[in-house]
Amino acid sequence: MHATAPAPPASPRAAVPAHTADRSAPHTAVRSAPQPRSRRLSAAPSTEPAWGEPRRPRAAARGRSRNEVGWVKAHGGAGVSSLVEVLGGVDVGARWPDPSRGEPRRVVLVGRTSARGLRSVSQALGALNDGRAPHGVELLAVVLVADAPGRLPLALLRRIRVLRSVARVHRVPWIPAWRTGGTPKVLPRQLDRLAELTGSGLHSEEAAS
Repeated sequence: MHATAPAPPASPRAAVPAHTADRSAPHTAVRSAPQPRSRRLSAAPSTEPAWGEPRRPRAAARGRSRNEVGWVKAHGGAGVSSLVEVLGGVDVGARWPDPSRGEPRRVVLVGRTSARGLRSVSQALGALNDGRAPHGVELLAVVLVADAPGRLPLALLRRIRVLRSVARVHRVPWIPAWRTGGTPKVLPRQLDRLAELTGSGLHSEEAAS
């Protein structure tokens, strides 16, 4: 019988663990991939300011005239941008304007018909009624924009009745085009009433035809 030749000894390089750096390789070849920092996984803080707290120092929301209507949002996503696009006026933000700085004195407070929206509207009205608003602000109405299609639950309707006892309330129904960022071709009659109240013209294809 022929003796089996012994296996050649393993190469020293092959015995080196995979994670061990090769001193002969360039330094960049052994650099491990950077690990993501844990702080990047945390949720980003909300940039929406609380009621009456400006997001940052800003210039006055001046209108083209002292009688131009200012739209005040009670909370983020109230629908002010859509209403300004249709009815005109000035988007004041989540605060009461200051007429002494040239900002609109005639204002409309806007909120959604959700529980959060109605609560924010109540807080804004409370600031106005308690004298925590600049002198000369004239509230024309509260506008409640539907937060979803369909009828409101009884609990929310009761909250709206309370708001009606302290301010004129106008409700705007659900408009699907606003949800997708489009412009509705036919506007509900509730916006006609708002246009009369604010003295503005409807900026829509229907109005132009």
